[in-house]
Amino acid sequence: MSKSHAHPGSHRQTDLSVLKSRLRGQARKVTGPRAAILEILRKHPHPLTNREILLELQKSRGTCNLATVYRSMHLLEKMGMVKRFDFGDGSSRFELIGENDDGHHHHLVCTKCSEVVEIDECFPREIEKQIAAKNRFKGVTHKLEFFGICPECQ
Repeated sequence: MSKSHAHPGSHRQTDLSVLKSRLRGQARKVTGPRAAILEILRKHPHPLTNREILLELQKSRGTCNLATVYRSMHLLEKMGMVKRFDFGDGSSRFELIGENDDGHHHHLVCTKCSEVVEIDECFPREIEKQIAAKNRFKGVTHKLEFFGICPECQ
C-alpha cells in the first residue's frame, strides 16, 4: 500500500511556530529566509531540491539567493529538522521531518515527470539483522527508493 507523502507523525501537521521554536531551542536565529523555507517544506507534498526551494522563496519573498538556501538547508539537516534524499539524478532533495522522527521512509519516483509518492512499506528489521550478522557488520541500516513510470506518463 502506498499513499501520497503523509507518513504517521507527518510534519505537515506541525505548526510553523513549533518549527521556529525548534530552531530557537538549538540557539539558532529564525531569519526571514529560514522561516520561509520551513513554511515551504511544511506545505509541500514531496521532497524539494535547493533550486525548487529557491523558486518558491522568490515567489513569496521576492529576493533570495541560492547560497542562502544551501546554507539554510545544511543547517536544518545538521539540526535534524530536514532529511536529505537522493533520487539518483544528481540533485539532493530535502523534506522536513518531525521532532523525534528519524524520517525513515521510501519513495516511488516517476522517471519521466519526477512525481514522488511516499511508500509506507519497509523491510522488517530482521532482514537488516541477518545481513549484518552474515557479513559481521554492526549498525546496518538502509536507504531504498523505487523508480518507475506513473499512471499519468504511461
